[in-house]
Amino acid sequence: MEKFGRSCAIAVLLSLSLWLTPISVAIAAQSASRVTVLYDAFGNPSKLVKDWGYAALVEYGGKRILFDTGNDAGILEHNVGQLGIDLKQLDAVVISHRHGDHTTGLAYLLKVNPGVVIYVPQEGAFFKARLPLGFLERNPGLPADLHYYEGKQPQRWVSGTPWEQANFQMVAQTTEIFPGFFLISTQSHKPGTQEMNELSLVIRTPKGLAVVVGCSHPGVENILQQAAKIDSRLYTVTGGFHLVLTPREEVERVAPSHCTSELGFAVFLATFKVRFDHAGLGAAIPLPDWGAN
Repeated sequence: MEKFGRSCAIAVLLSLSLWLTPISVAIAAQSASRVTVLYDAFGNPSKLVKDWGYAALVEYGGKRILFDTGNDAGILEHNVGQLGIDLKQLDAVVISHRHGDHTTGLAYLLKVNPGVVIYVPQEGAFFKARLPLGFLERNPGLPADLHYYEGKQPQRWVSGTPWEQANFQMVAQTTEIFPGFFLISTQSHKPGTQEMNELSLVIRTPKGLAVVVGCSHPGVENILQQAAKIDSRLYTVTGGFHLVLTPREEVERVAPSHCTSELGFAVFLATFKVRFDHAGLGAAIPLPDWGAN
């Protein structure tokens, strides 16, 4: 089991309360400040379909942001339909990273909302990224038929993508996409995801930052350290923690989801008992509202 060192940032964040309540179609129709889990593999029995992957709808400050799209377009379509959520009414979409269990629902999203801005991490493939210029380093001594593009500059120099119609906007550094809404980019240095970039969504609330993560491949403690550069007050985090374990004395409450693993859930549940918040499919995580303060 992978172990992580103690982190001041995660201690401050997780010591704060994470409120979670079940969501229904009636709740989904209301206006609220919350993160709603649209796609995950665990949660209370309901008409929603469970599957490995992650997607959440962030509603805050009059903005509606879809964070990731899950592992299957049909299941995403079913779940948002059951919850009464209209993906035509979005201000933006964020894709945390390139893995299929976070991107495959783009096929459904683009059918209903083809023009929406989709923020993606910097990648050498998948999201219409510009290819490295080093690929075209010339060697004048070669025969003419061995020169790329006959020795000329190509008219098109971007990677292909399964989602040609998508309006991708690449994010390589901390970027404020709306007032009080930030995207931060961190990079994984772990085997299997080496050098993969991942985006996390950070929202200012009156009680501190709310952070939405995809899988936390770079380590959630590293993500939170970057978030703390925006505001040192960290209120809540939700999403996949990828089996992040910290000593009990540093943590007040936890709400792991998605790729934390059943082993991770078991360890957290045994350790925190009533302080373990269930964040499965269909859960809604309330966020502090500026209007209520």
